[in-house]
Amino acid sequence: MAEDYADIATMRLMTKVEEDDPRHVLLQRALTSASRSIDKTCGRRFWLDPEPVARTYRLAGRTVSEPDGDVLLVDDIGGPDITVRTGSGDSWFPTTGHETVPDNALAVGRPVTGLLRPAGTWGYGRGRVQVTARFGWPVVPDDIAQAALIQAARLWRRKDSPEGVTGSAEWGVVRLSRRDPDVWNLIEQYVLPGFG
Repeated sequence: MAEDYADIATMRLMTKVEEDDPRHVLLQRALTSASRSIDKTCGRRFWLDPEPVARTYRLAGRTVSEPDGDVLLVDDIGGPDITVRTGSGDSWFPTTGHETVPDNALAVGRPVTGLLRPAGTWGYGRGRVQVTARFGWPVVPDDIAQAALIQAARLWRRKDSPEGVTGSAEWGVVRLSRRDPDVWNLIEQYVLPGFG
């Protein structure tokens, strides 16, 4: 189940909505929508699977040759227990001797994004690799949590700006931009190439 990237209690403080206020449900929806919007924009998710999940990768287009071996590019892995098997269909064989890339990623709160076969290869052609792990990020980055709060507050206020238009007596009518520049500044470094 997908998780929200910020705490609803912090969201209530920002918007001054009490827990027993019936609008609390709408506030929760705004926070959830903001979190899923960040996932979609970044092309990745920042919550961690509660249990290991098996994912299968085709080798074509997912391997990179490095001086010290081949790296299989995988979805973000946020847990230390990783099981790797190679094969296809009903024939899978345990594979050992791989290292995680980047080095020390989990220790600094970043995900593993590749598996290195030192001085070796993952294979060629139609081969597949099955990776069983807890996918996602080990912890939600502070930038992502803050971006979720800002975007959720923006969505919350959206109910007061029909059709994306807001205004005041001082400034007149103003059309809201599609992308909040502060949210973009916070999440930009996490966007996978080809997304955003």
